[in-house]
Amino acid sequence: MLTRRQLTLSVAATAVPFAVPMSLHAQGSDWPNKPVKLLLSQPPGSGPDNVARVLAERLQRSLGQAVVIENKPGGQNTIGAQAAARSAPDGYTFYFGTVAALVTNSYLFKALPYEPLKDFTPVSFIARSPFCLLVEANSPIKTLADLLARARAEPGRVSVATEGPKTLGGMIARLFDARAKVQTNLVSYASVGVALQDVIGGHAQVAVADVASSAALVRQGRLRMIAVTSAKRLAGWEAVPAIAETVPDFDMVGWFAVVAPSGTAPAIISRMSKELAAALADKELAERIHAIGPATDNAGGTPEQLGAFLRDEHLRWSVVAKDIGLLPE
Repeated sequence: MLTRRQLTLSVAATAVPFAVPMSLHAQGSDWPNKPVKLLLSQPPGSGPDNVARVLAERLQRSLGQAVVIENKPGGQNTIGAQAAARSAPDGYTFYFGTVAALVTNSYLFKALPYEPLKDFTPVSFIARSPFCLLVEANSPIKTLADLLARARAEPGRVSVATEGPKTLGGMIARLFDARAKVQTNLVSYASVGVALQDVIGGHAQVAVADVASSAALVRQGRLRMIAVTSAKRLAGWEAVPAIAETVPDFDMVGWFAVVAPSGTAPAIISRMSKELAAALADKELAERIHAIGPATDNAGGTPEQLGAFLRDEHLRWSVVAKDIGLLPE
């Protein structure tokens, strides 16, 4: 007959083999064992959606599970971001976020239904999404110098189409006015597509849009790109000057990053970060993303690097918000 001490030791020894797998399971050792969801705040066919689908296709092969895109547009990114923040932190929902959702909304709303820095765990930086200034192909405004000359000669007369004053394009337009010391007539549209069509139709003179949304129309000869909003000229668009060449230190681009609901296991965060970095390091995939518009030259990196970047972006936007008189509502 076993003594009480021997019985205790026997039970403990029997329990150990089961405790280790359970612990590993809790940390995501068998992840993923079902489809993974990549949630977006933008509609199908948008620039972020197109990039996310290219990534999802590659991740499906490396993860061995389906990667499902779920679009929850609306509310200036708040609907999708809130849904992602409230998702179970089980490693099966990731958020493909933009600068709007993860940074600038903090300066647009007095009360957000989520907290960008607290509700998400950084995973990986994906790509920069430069914006540009565009005019109709036959417009007399052929260069950035022409635009500045016209805006200074006729204050408030040059119409600039954007998706709205509190979208990234709208804030770029406002910052351009402030830094270039000009006054244009900012006109809001329901979508970037409608804004671009109105410029083509001659109803607005200039548009501020992301390269991903406008590149095809430029290549078709319907629009002319007169400047890009990044600090330097873009690969593939070397003939188009950067605004910074005329307006010093102007650097305003969108970007995409993948984050997860806070509380997601570190092992899963690390694995997903490495999978994304490996995908983005692939030349063919990078070229596919570049063909859409965004640039992946600073892609990948560690979760810690993305976390530092997000904190820096919040500091930078606190300055931009003051420059353009941005007041949260």
